[in-house]
Amino acid sequence: MSEQSPEGGRYADEPAHALPEYAGRVLDVAELIPPGRVMTYGDVAEWLEQGGPRQVGRVMALYGGAAPWWRVVRADGVLLPGHEQRALGHYRAEGTPLKEASRAAEGHLPRIDMRRARWDGGDRAEGHT
Repeated sequence: MSEQSPEGGRYADEPAHALPEYAGRVLDVAELIPPGRVMTYGDVAEWLEQGGPRQVGRVMALYGGAAPWWRVVRADGVLLPGHEQRALGHYRAEGTPLKEASRAAEGHLPRIDMRRARWDGGDRAEGHT
Protein backbone atom coordinates (compact mmCIF):
# COMPACT_ATOMS: atom_id res chain seq x y z
CA MET A 1 0.00 0.00 0.00
CA SER A 2 1.41 3.40 -0.87
CA GLU A 3 1.65 6.31 1.51
CA GLN A 4 -0.51 9.33 0.69
CA SER A 5 1.46 12.53 0.28
CA PRO A 6 0.46 15.58 2.36
CA GLU A 7 0.56 17.57 -0.89
CA GLY A 8 -2.10 15.31 -2.40
CA GLY A 9 -0.04 13.13 -4.77
CA ARG A 10 -0.48 9.36 -4.79
CA TYR A 11 3.01 8.72 -3.39
CA ALA A 12 5.07 10.55 -0.80
CA ASP A 13 7.69 11.56 -3.38
CA GLU A 14 5.21 12.48 -6.13
CA PRO A 15 3.90 16.05 -6.57
CA ALA A 16 0.12 16.44 -6.44
CA HIS A 17 -0.02 17.46 -10.11
CA ALA A 18 2.11 14.55 -11.37
CA LEU A 19 0.54 11.91 -13.59
CA PRO A 20 2.17 8.48 -13.44
CA GLU A 21 4.06 7.74 -16.66
CA TYR A 22 1.97 4.67 -17.54
CA ALA A 23 -1.26 6.61 -16.96
CA GLY A 24 -0.07 9.33 -19.29
CA ARG A 25 0.68 6.77 -21.98
CA VAL A 26 -2.77 5.18 -21.62
CA LEU A 27 -4.48 8.57 -21.87
CA ASP A 28 -2.37 9.44 -24.93
CA VAL A 29 -3.70 6.32 -26.67
CA ALA A 30 -7.28 7.21 -25.71
CA GLU A 31 -6.74 10.62 -27.35
CA LEU A 32 -5.59 8.91 -30.58
CA ILE A 33 -8.77 6.86 -31.03
CA PRO A 34 -10.82 8.53 -33.77
CA PRO A 35 -14.40 9.66 -33.08
CA GLY A 36 -16.82 6.83 -33.80
CA ARG A 37 -14.23 4.15 -33.04
CA VAL A 38 -13.23 2.29 -29.87
CA MET A 39 -10.42 0.19 -28.42
CA THR A 40 -10.81 -2.34 -25.62
CA TYR A 41 -8.86 -2.08 -22.39
CA GLY A 42 -6.83 -5.05 -23.60
CA ASP A 43 -6.23 -3.44 -27.00
CA VAL A 44 -4.74 -0.37 -25.32
CA ALA A 45 -2.45 -2.51 -23.14
CA GLU A 46 -1.37 -4.55 -26.17
CA TRP A 47 -0.77 -1.40 -28.21
CA LEU A 48 1.43 -0.01 -25.43
CA GLU A 49 3.11 -3.41 -25.00
CA GLN A 50 2.75 -2.91 -21.26
CA GLY A 51 0.24 -3.78 -18.56
CA GLY A 52 -3.07 -5.49 -19.12
CA PRO A 53 -6.79 -4.73 -19.32
CA ARG A 54 -7.15 -4.26 -15.57
CA GLN A 55 -4.30 -1.76 -15.41
CA VAL A 56 -5.77 0.22 -18.31
CA GLY A 57 -9.20 0.14 -16.67
CA ARG A 58 -7.70 1.41 -13.42
CA VAL A 59 -5.98 4.29 -15.23
CA MET A 60 -9.20 5.23 -17.00
CA ALA A 61 -11.14 5.11 -13.72
CA LEU A 62 -8.63 7.28 -11.86
CA TYR A 63 -7.44 9.70 -14.55
CA GLY A 64 -9.65 9.34 -17.63
CA GLY A 65 -12.24 12.02 -16.92
CA ALA A 66 -10.67 14.60 -19.23
CA ALA A 67 -9.88 12.06 -21.98
CA PRO A 68 -12.40 10.53 -24.39
CA TRP A 69 -13.07 7.75 -21.87
CA TRP A 70 -16.06 6.41 -23.81
CA ARG A 71 -13.70 5.23 -26.58
CA VAL A 72 -11.92 2.74 -24.26
CA VAL A 73 -14.40 -0.06 -23.65
CA ARG A 74 -15.07 -3.59 -22.51
CA ALA A 75 -14.41 -6.30 -25.10
CA ASP A 76 -18.06 -7.39 -25.06
CA GLY A 77 -19.29 -3.92 -26.07
CA VAL A 78 -21.38 -3.41 -22.91
CA LEU A 79 -21.60 0.25 -21.93
CA LEU A 80 -19.68 1.36 -18.85
CA PRO A 81 -21.92 0.69 -15.82
CA GLY A 82 -23.03 3.89 -14.16
CA HIS A 83 -22.12 5.97 -17.21
CA GLU A 84 -24.32 4.36 -19.84
CA GLN A 85 -26.39 7.41 -20.76
CA ARG A 86 -23.41 9.77 -20.98
CA ALA A 87 -21.49 7.25 -23.09
CA LEU A 88 -24.51 6.62 -25.30
CA GLY A 89 -24.78 10.35 -25.99
CA HIS A 90 -21.15 10.41 -27.11
CA TYR A 91 -21.57 7.30 -29.28
CA ARG A 92 -24.62 8.69 -31.01
CA ALA A 93 -22.99 12.09 -31.57
CA GLU A 94 -19.88 10.45 -33.04
CA GLY A 95 -21.72 7.84 -35.10
CA THR A 96 -20.19 4.88 -33.26
CA PRO A 97 -21.75 1.64 -34.58
CA LEU A 98 -24.16 0.21 -32.02
CA LYS A 99 -26.19 -2.98 -31.76
CA GLU A 100 -29.70 -2.29 -30.56
CA ALA A 101 -30.65 -4.14 -27.41
CA SER A 102 -33.19 -6.92 -27.42
CA ARG A 103 -36.28 -6.43 -25.31
CA ALA A 104 -34.90 -9.04 -22.91
CA ALA A 105 -31.72 -7.02 -22.33
CA GLU A 106 -31.53 -5.32 -18.95
CA GLY A 107 -32.40 -1.64 -19.36
CA HIS A 108 -32.79 -2.11 -23.12
CA LEU A 109 -29.42 -0.43 -23.67
CA PRO A 110 -27.57 -1.01 -26.92
CA ARG A 111 -24.04 -2.40 -27.05
CA ILE A 112 -21.17 -1.22 -29.15
CA ASP A 113 -20.92 -3.16 -32.40
CA MET A 114 -17.33 -4.25 -31.77
CA ARG A 115 -16.88 -5.80 -35.20
CA ARG A 116 -17.52 -2.44 -36.86
CA ALA A 117 -16.39 0.05 -34.19
CA ARG A 118 -13.09 -1.48 -33.04
CA TRP A 119 -10.00 0.50 -34.05
CA ASP A 120 -6.70 -1.30 -34.43
CA GLY A 121 -4.52 1.78 -33.99
CA GLY A 122 -3.89 2.24 -37.69
CA ASP A 123 -0.23 1.84 -38.50
CA ARG A 124 0.53 2.10 -34.77
CA ALA A 125 -0.34 5.79 -35.20
CA GLU A 126 2.36 8.30 -35.94
CA GLY A 127 4.08 9.68 -32.87
CA HIS A 128 3.40 6.50 -30.84
CA THR A 129 5.07 6.71 -27.44
